[in-house]
Amino acid sequence: MDWTALRDEFAAVTGRWAFLDHAAVAPLPRCAAAALHQYAQSLAENGVAAFRIWFDRVEQVRILAAQLLHAPSPEDICFIPNTTWGINLIAEGFPWQAGDNVVLAAEEYPANQYPWLNLAPRGVEVRRVPSRGARLLLEDLYAACDSRTRVLSISSVEFASGFRNDLAALGEFCQKRGIFFFVDAIQSLGAFPLDVQALPIDALAADGHKWLLGPEGAGIAYIRREKLEMLHPLGVGAFSVVRPWEFSRIDFTLKPHAGRYEGGAYNMAGITAFGASLQMLLQAGIERIAERILELTDYLCEQAQRRGWTVFSSRLEKEKSGIVSLIHPVWPAREVVRRCRERGVVVNARAERVRVSPHAYNTRDEIDRFLDAATP
Repeated sequence: MDWTALRDEFAAVTGRWAFLDHAAVAPLPRCAAAALHQYAQSLAENGVAAFRIWFDRVEQVRILAAQLLHAPSPEDICFIPNTTWGINLIAEGFPWQAGDNVVLAAEEYPANQYPWLNLAPRGVEVRRVPSRGARLLLEDLYAACDSRTRVLSISSVEFASGFRNDLAALGEFCQKRGIFFFVDAIQSLGAFPLDVQALPIDALAADGHKWLLGPEGAGIAYIRREKLEMLHPLGVGAFSVVRPWEFSRIDFTLKPHAGRYEGGAYNMAGITAFGASLQMLLQAGIERIAERILELTDYLCEQAQRRGWTVFSSRLEKEKSGIVSLIHPVWPAREVVRRCRERGVVVNARAERVRVSPHAYNTRDEIDRFLDAATP
């Protein structure tokens, strides 16, 4: 596939950087930046007089998000300000009893640990399962579960190692045992396909500022309709109810879908720009994007090893992702990041290793540019 059109969307950043850090905060494509400008101009010129246009746009973006996740209905999607918020919807809304436990990976990003650790005053135990090297083994997660396990919370891709978890196997395990299965999908949505109808995922959340190439503060959550009533709704407000526009009528009948979590004003600017990025990705094809990302990361690993680097990430076919964790033969990770930034290359450091995360618009030349910048 010719990736020229997609790369053209990032002319602003590629003219300055070899940007290989999409696991952090990605640059906005031209279409998203234009959408932000369009919204700001409309708001400046019209204020509330243009609100119907922008509310309609929110619903259009909701449809795109449902297409991304293969959700049964757009109503199963709600907009959230960040992944942390989505995790807390489950952590704080779940019907816990003292003595219950939640199982997660010990190396999870803090946003997928602190909301669960915050449940300690309610008598909920957090069981943190360590990885074995770069790999988080299914049998270790299974062994941590017992009759009091109520939730298994996992990232689709681990942020530091790049390990891609087997969501199908984990979901099936949870489904058979009545365990609520939650997925932090921020490190895979936009880079790899995810089908919530094919996978027994009960809920997921992801902000849009990484692989989805949107702005910070505009993300999505999915909650399986059958699980909705077991959760105590949080953040309820005027738009959580079935008659949201009847401001003088108080009728606390919640929407029978994920929309009940959208209590207040929307981040119209963020959702608008996020929608532009999402439409661009869907048009390119998520399956093709995944193939391209794996092609680039395979090339990166091959060339890095030739130069004496150690590839920490698992590169087994079903475990590799868009994140590659590397160990430099000489320098510590922070020194590599510093030297690269001075030479116009953006990578990052996590867990004392160099983290490289190219997207589909990147090129092999940019991979070479990174390796050259990190050569003593």
